[in-house]
Amino acid sequence: MWIEEAKKRAALEAVKYIKNGDTVGLGSGTTAAYVVNEIGRLIKENKLRIFGIPTSSQVRDLAVSQGIPLTTLDSHPKPDLAIDGADQVDRKLNMIKGLGGALTREKIVDRATKKFIVVIDETKLTDKLGLNQPIPLEVLPFALSTVSNELGKFNGKSVLRTTKNGSPLITDNGNYIIDLYLNEITRPKTLDRALKSIPGIIETGLFIGMADIVYVGYSDGSVKKLTKY
Repeated sequence: MWIEEAKKRAALEAVKYIKNGDTVGLGSGTTAAYVVNEIGRLIKENKLRIFGIPTSSQVRDLAVSQGIPLTTLDSHPKPDLAIDGADQVDRKLNMIKGLGGALTREKIVDRATKKFIVVIDETKLTDKLGLNQPIPLEVLPFALSTVSNELGKFNGKSVLRTTKNGSPLITDNGNYIIDLYLNEITRPKTLDRALKSIPGIIETGLFIGMADIVYVGYSDGSVKKLTKY
């Protein structure tokens, strides 16, 4: 129970950066839900004008239910900020994201934004990325077999992500997700480039050098702000 409370406290700190008239990239997943709910409250109670750019159909539906006006990168190519969760964060604020399956759209929005703020609980902190954590890869279905063969060269284990009924998980982009298990990652930027050089891999869950601020919620009730500067 403390983990959810920790994520919520961290999310509320991140939302404090939002100003009236801002356009905000909305991440996906349980942590982002706290952000969306708080933005909805600010719109209702404080009459703020805040526009959201959702990164998945799930968060889009939640934003609509909370009364958040939606927009797109076509209309707002440089959002004021984006707030999202992460699956793992190292001490340099490099991250692994994508267990929710929305990694490509998240990376597009998070790269475009003026300020990228990440919200996690303390269990997501690590000294080395990849420890007990796979790297999600969004893969073109046509290229599944060839990508799987190429991944065999990385001395890890690749697993096609499936739904409860055993069929491949389909992303909002109509693609598959492969989870690549490599254990400790010593050179994440180099690995990211190598993976994206494989034809058929659309995007990786390695978010390197992108986060400006990370808010970490702790079991003792505190929230710590980490920056890359």
